Amino acid sequence: MANIPSDLKYAKSHEWVRVSGPLATVGITDHAQHELTDVVFVELPETGRKIKAGEACAVVESVRRPSDIYSPVSARLPKSIKPSLIIPH
Repeated sequence: MANIPSDLKYAKSHEWVRVSGPLATVGITDHAQHELTDVVFVELPETGRKIKAGEACAVVESVRRPSDIYSPVSARLPKSIKPSLIIPH
């Protein structure tokens, strides 16, 4: 059975958001990661940009195909984005 953290809110399009104070972290579900297979590139949004919930905000490119990542929340991105990849075990 999959480990589903209780502090994540999920979108139907397989993105999730974790809110911690004034900051939110967005990611994709394990299911989406398995569908993409090997990720080769991630295109992040411009810093300082305003994003609306449901809007494409990033692109994950895998050996199969590029896939848009949709923002599960409306927000303004911080002036600097610190990208990180969390690799499931």
